[in-house]
Amino acid sequence: MTKDINRRQFTLGSASLVGAGALGATNASSSESEPQRQDGPFSLRYAPPLGMFSAHAPDPVEQVHWIADQGFTAIEDNGMPGRPKQVQEAIRKALDQHDMQMGVFVAHSEWGGPSFNAKDFGSTDRFKSDMQNAIETAKRVGAKWMTVVPGKHDQRVHPEFQLAYCVDNLRRAAEMLEPHGLVMVLEPLNWLVNHPGMYLERTPQAYAICRGVNSPSCKILYDIYHQQISEGDLIHNIDRAWDEIGYFQIGDNPGRNEPGTGEINYRKIFEHLKKRGFEGILGMEHGKAGGSGVESELAVVRAYREHDPD
Repeated sequence: MTKDINRRQFTLGSASLVGAGALGATNASSSESEPQRQDGPFSLRYAPPLGMFSAHAPDPVEQVHWIADQGFTAIEDNGMPGRPKQVQEAIRKALDQHDMQMGVFVAHSEWGGPSFNAKDFGSTDRFKSDMQNAIETAKRVGAKWMTVVPGKHDQRVHPEFQLAYCVDNLRRAAEMLEPHGLVMVLEPLNWLVNHPGMYLERTPQAYAICRGVNSPSCKILYDIYHQQISEGDLIHNIDRAWDEIGYFQIGDNPGRNEPGTGEINYRKIFEHLKKRGFEGILGMEHGKAGGSGVESELAVVRAYREHDPD
């Protein structure tokens, strides 16, 4: 996690590294629209998702360079497994050039019914295919973390049975990931606004599951936005689950946009994480309060500068 990053003078109109020739042309942006950053890298490893800054750099590879030039030291990309292999390789090359880390992509998600919380899901073809594809993707892009969404709550099956099934299936997944040093992170999702009826909803539930799996390859993805809605008491719950949290995601509430646009005191949360010595990734899984366009993207960068701990 090298702090010093050698940065080149970046011009969006240059012809170099345009998605390894596979991603289409980039648009030149005027120097007036570029934030004049003097502060160096952020003190925490915030990770914009690819696509967040598409007005400045529509090509995802060029977007990595632009993100690096703003002081970010990681990215994430939920849809990375679906990108062509040559694009994945080009993104990896750009990340390596800036000594940046690759954050999460989605290894498995189920929105219509149970999956990991269903008995013997770990023996299904889908389970095997999803986990093997995730391993191959992680190796190609240099990722360590991958998101698993266990599926919907099954009202016909007692919650404790679902807990046992989920632990058993995740143990099978952990056995596949451990030899490669990879980590799946379980994301509790709120019921009240975004994802009613999903199996995994709260931090204590995710904590109990990770304790049951008992593997370094199974941790919690603590999404601050979701947990503000589901349970609140953010800093206390982060501390209670600290030894099982592997990854954070960010979004203010209401609105799920950048810090400073809602009710969450992100300055205090970021200060707390820094004080506790968190060196992992904080994925910026949120929208832009200003909508699309260059100015709204610059507002996101400014928001993170304003909330980044000293």
